[in-house]
Amino acid sequence: MQQARMDGSRFIFCLIDGFALHAFSGALDALRIANEVAGRPVYDWQVVTVHGRPASSSCGMRVAADFSLAEAREWLCRPGMAPRFAVVCGGSAIPAPDRPLEAWLRLCRRSRIPLAGLAGGLYPLARAGLLDERRCAVHWAHFPDFSERFPAAKARQTTFEIDADLHTCAGGNASFDMFLEIIEQDLGKDIANRICEVALCGQLREAGERQRLPLQARLGIDNALLIRIIQQMEANLSEPLRLADMPPASGLSRRQMERLFRREMGRTPARYYLDLRLERAHLLLATSSLPVIEIAMACGFSTASHFSRTYRERYGCTPQGTRLAEVERRSLPESRRDEERHVA
Repeated sequence: MQQARMDGSRFIFCLIDGFALHAFSGALDALRIANEVAGRPVYDWQVVTVHGRPASSSCGMRVAADFSLAEAREWLCRPGMAPRFAVVCGGSAIPAPDRPLEAWLRLCRRSRIPLAGLAGGLYPLARAGLLDERRCAVHWAHFPDFSERFPAAKARQTTFEIDADLHTCAGGNASFDMFLEIIEQDLGKDIANRICEVALCGQLREAGERQRLPLQARLGIDNALLIRIIQQMEANLSEPLRLADMPPASGLSRRQMERLFRREMGRTPARYYLDLRLERAHLLLATSSLPVIEIAMACGFSTASHFSRTYRERYGCTPQGTRLAEVERRSLPESRRDEERHVA
């Protein structure tokens, strides 16, 4: 173990097993290039894990820890040892509850240390009660589960959010964008622009920008009325609206609506709406531990039996079957998962 050296520019990255290497390295690269461009060591960083052992990323690469969480906790009690930022790095998997980590995060908050969460790293922050009534960026794949678990958080499907001293990022390239925003606040726009040039980064996203491609690009459609109707559908999955009650569709007859969807989407509007709800259910079954009945309700089904029957017609297996298959897949060694992906 190396000796801790703390100052106002130190970032502590707490890695959770299964963390996303892409998001972690993006944040580090922003800090590293900032030092290079500034011509001096403005920023420093260290890696912490709960037990001080190396952490495995989602791709299987292991990253050594500089300190354990217990040691990081001691720093907060010593004058001049507090870090500039405490950053929790997660991945696509939902991390298990971790009381020592959550207690450390609450202590950081009491010590007025800014907090950041990358990808699945938002879950420990939320479990610690630190996202209540705060804006936070949640990856679209986590969003349904996160919203159900933590209704007090102001979850957004954006790339990253900055709410006072709380920085959250959906993962991927967005971590570089978010850390560049931090650097720009510290060192100015000229330094930030030079970092972009070094990183060959032509366009940066700002806080609050959407994660997913616009519907027009994602679905390959350009009918403005149809786009607005589908947006209404996506925004009302837990309590489905009647098609006639959607403001964009109010001027269309049922027959006109049917023709529009069949021509552009290849199915009826009712079928398309149902497929959206089932896709959300499939995502929740694969990524969350919510009870099946709660997933059914979150996707607009009034009974578990109706949900199970409809889900089986769509996916060829029961909701429980999907969940068991995902549990088995995650229990495989990373090499076996790679083989299955290649076969698929």
